[in-house]
Amino acid sequence: MSYPPCPKCNSEYVYEDQPNLVCPECGHEWNPSEVTAEDTFVVRDANGTVLEAGDQVTLIKDLKVKGSSQVLKIGTKTAIRRIVEGKDHELDCKLPGVGEMMVTAKFVKKV
Repeated sequence: MSYPPCPKCNSEYVYEDQPNLVCPECGHEWNPSEVTAEDTFVVRDANGTVLEAGDQVTLIKDLKVKGSSQVLKIGTKTAIRRIVEGKDHELDCKLPGVGEMMVTAKFVKKV
């Protein structure tokens, strides 16, 4: 019988234990018939406000651009183009004077 992969670690070695499915690699247990709120990906800014694609945000501190001598100044405004799950930098933004860049959500606040 084929089971869906583990939602935490994407392991394919999932087995059934009564009504739940269990992942032997990470130990996560879940009921496949229930959809939980913890499975949805939520990104929050520095103040705890939930961010979504299209929101306007402002940088709350100067950020050095890795591999460059550029600095993104505090107060720079940008719009979130998309939110990416599974990376350190969750927000895909287009910053003026720099171009497209990924930014960590904890360094921005919603306008």
